[in-house]
Amino acid sequence: MSGAAMAKARGQTPDYIIHGRCVVPGCVEGEALVTHDTISGWGGVSPMTGTIIESRHELNGVSFAGKVLVFPGAKGSSGWSSIFHMTRLAGTAPLAMLFNVMTTKAALGAVVLRVPTLTDFDRDPLAIIRSGDLLRIDATQGHVEGWRAIR
Repeated sequence: MSGAAMAKARGQTPDYIIHGRCVVPGCVEGEALVTHDTISGWGGVSPMTGTIIESRHELNGVSFAGKVLVFPGAKGSSGWSSIFHMTRLAGTAPLAMLFNVMTTKAALGAVVLRVPTLTDFDRDPLAIIRSGDLLRIDATQGHVEGWRAIR
């Protein structure tokens, strides 16, 4: 169990709470994976592994499978949603998504993934959340609770 999960299990209050607008409702808990780079679906992600394969991306070689993906937004063609849909079918999709910039690509990707998704935050999640933090996402109510990972 991670340090953040142990803190949560001990009943500690969250280190931060962020509010946003629901794109896809639902509730999950999981580990954050944060990138400050936009993500290209077509040619940027291997749907069979959920791994980012874009050569200049800061998460090149890292899989988002089963993580809460925190990122600025989508880039590239309309193939973005089909690649992310394929990750759902392959079982390599993110657990949830938090993104800053709403586009039709990002919105459609969230809908086809069917994972809790938030956008339009009261505070920038990229400035607050770190990879490894434990997050409780309640997209239905529009909030994220976060416990810092012990480093």
